[in-house]
Amino acid sequence: MNDSAIQYYTSPQTTKSPIFGIEDTTRPDAVASGSSRVNDKAPVIFLIGDSTVKNGRGKGDGGQWGWGSFFQQFFDTTRISVENHALGGRSSRTFFTEDLWNKVLPGIRKGDYLFIQFGHNDGGPLNTGRARASLNGTGDESQVVIMERNGGPEEVFTFGHYLRIYIRQAKAVGAIPVVLSPTPGNRWTNGKMNRMTETYTKWAKEVARQEGVEFIDLNDRTADKCDAMGEEKGKQLFVDSVHTTYDGAIINGQSVIEGLQSLNGFSLNQYILK
Repeated sequence: MNDSAIQYYTSPQTTKSPIFGIEDTTRPDAVASGSSRVNDKAPVIFLIGDSTVKNGRGKGDGGQWGWGSFFQQFFDTTRISVENHALGGRSSRTFFTEDLWNKVLPGIRKGDYLFIQFGHNDGGPLNTGRARASLNGTGDESQVVIMERNGGPEEVFTFGHYLRIYIRQAKAVGAIPVVLSPTPGNRWTNGKMNRMTETYTKWAKEVARQEGVEFIDLNDRTADKCDAMGEEKGKQLFVDSVHTTYDGAIINGQSVIEGLQSLNGFSLNQYILK
């Protein structure tokens, strides 16, 4: 039962997802926002992002894993839960324009945490093909484009603008946002892993500072680990130029935890397993 509607299924459904979204094979089984809450007073860590946070259906298809699939293992799950609402192929712009954010926000409460990680899909065309790009930077500028898929207009904003939407709306309900730079890709120069120092890492950090929220440089932390192990071994953590294996996902998760632990007095750290 959903309001006045009733949906019948021809096969058993094991997900807690709202109806009408379950049978969509193009998307992973949705988690009803806030449904993992351990008890009425327990916080939830909400993750939003792209395939480097949750790859495919989150089941390791093709050996590809996002770090969010294992993030709960770092926490005392009797006191806090993790919900991975990331979706592959999405950018800071399309996670909002496809109404994915509007499915997450209603479950967020005061005292919850929101981890925001975008950037890998924010480049490319604005209005043709997958049409998922945001404008570069963190400013207030925008550009109206005519979308190839429907012939209608869309006003496209900067990467920073979309991050600010998530941050401000989460803060408005009393949640605590954490901004992350994108994971590093499997790209190397002279034996060192390439960083996004002048683009999405820079812009994510700038928005976090402007909005007064915490920032974790996941890009640099994991790249440092890969540099230390060497290019040959570092490349083995990836399936392709971006997506990680199980081991690579675990390393990214460890980098996030280390970033949290570097934040003195941050309230979430009380839930991290010792």
